[in-house]
Amino acid sequence: MLELLAIPAAYLIGSISSAILVCKLMGLPDPRTQGSNNPGATNVLRIGGKLPAFLTLAGDMLKGLLPVLAANLTDLSIPVLAGVALAAFLGHLYPIFFGFKGGKGVATGLGVQFGLHWMIGGGVAAIWLFIAKGLKISSLAALVAMAIAPIIIWLVWPAPELVAMQLVMTVILFWRHRSNIRNLIEGKEDKIGASGDADKEKATTDNTERTQCH
Repeated sequence: MLELLAIPAAYLIGSISSAILVCKLMGLPDPRTQGSNNPGATNVLRIGGKLPAFLTLAGDMLKGLLPVLAANLTDLSIPVLAGVALAAFLGHLYPIFFGFKGGKGVATGLGVQFGLHWMIGGGVAAIWLFIAKGLKISSLAALVAMAIAPIIIWLVWPAPELVAMQLVMTVILFWRHRSNIRNLIEGKEDKIGASGDADKEKATTDNTERTQCH
């Protein structure tokens, strides 16, 4: 019975949109209608700043972490564990509570990986941090980290079902980031902090224009 309920329960947990709930509770605009129109931590950062973005990131990671960790600790079979992991991830991307329009899945995917094993999540996070710190491009860091994730899973926990699950997640994540990939190829992808710098520059320009008018 537990195995029958675990996968749909994981999908329902994944369907809870942290971005939409955080923005609603904090009086911010709906992230589906502002910025990039993506209900994820990066867009919430653009809309509301660091605290709402942090809360969104934490929520997105937890809804991947908790179902997988629970399935792991209750010794469910590996195929069911893989199903729980994929269901939580798909719930974030295609949430039943929000018209099946969700985020891109990086934070929830990372939560899933930590739920499988701390070394898997830590390895993927380390790759993301290394590339993000060096190249300052969040999407590129996420794509590279998730591309290497199946190898990390195989090295830490060489179960074919888990590797296959991660391969599916990686392919879907790449598809969800197709606009970012296009921008990377064209050299147009924003760097970390670029939007904030642009906002500051715009504010400075506006202040200068108001001063000149007076």
